[in-house]
Amino acid sequence: MKIDNPPRKPFVARGSGVKRCDGCRLPTDVCICQWRKVVQARCEFWLLTHRYELYKPTNTGRLILDSIANTRIFEWSRTEPTQDLLDALQNDRYVPCLVFPAGEDYEHRMLKQVPADERIPVFIILDGTWRQARRMFRHSRYLQHLPVIEPETDRLSRYQLRRSTVEEHLCTAEVAVALLEQAGDQAAAEHLEGYFERFNASYIASRRRWAKQER
Repeated sequence: MKIDNPPRKPFVARGSGVKRCDGCRLPTDVCICQWRKVVQARCEFWLLTHRYELYKPTNTGRLILDSIANTRIFEWSRTEPTQDLLDALQNDRYVPCLVFPAGEDYEHRMLKQVPADERIPVFIILDGTWRQARRMFRHSRYLQHLPVIEPETDRLSRYQLRRSTVEEHLCTAEVAVALLEQAGDQAAAEHLEGYFERFNASYIASRRRWAKQER
């Protein structure tokens, strides 16, 4: 499990003084590492992550890294993508697809399913806030040639660690679950969803403890 270009500075925000597990990044009293297990899936995930997300312990992209084999995390840059990412995009072993909601101005790039051949299907998820993801999608020229796929799901978000005004906006891990289901990989989808639910519940329990201690 590898993070390409890992964070260059520590997380500094509310809760940054809490003692955290080096593995799952949760507070040590609610560590979930004993449930962390990597499984093989029929596809791979490459997370193109906004630099601010790399520092946040509430980021759910790491759950994919901890659960699905061959997941990679790249730090996003508008004008200077890493050479590792550019090389991966040009590798004939893969069929990379950019994950984003459908739109009329790029309708010609939309796919319903990844082509079924000997190549490895890859879902590139833009990992950031919705506003950040839109900017990443619109302003990354090196992504403009890629086909785009939209998760087909009617699920509502169960992520409770950040506020969203739109229930249909799924967090990064939930997007990956929906894509695994869409690809017919139910076992991997259930595995990731179970780990996400444990992460969500454990983090909430820890926050409640912080709130009581601050009173």
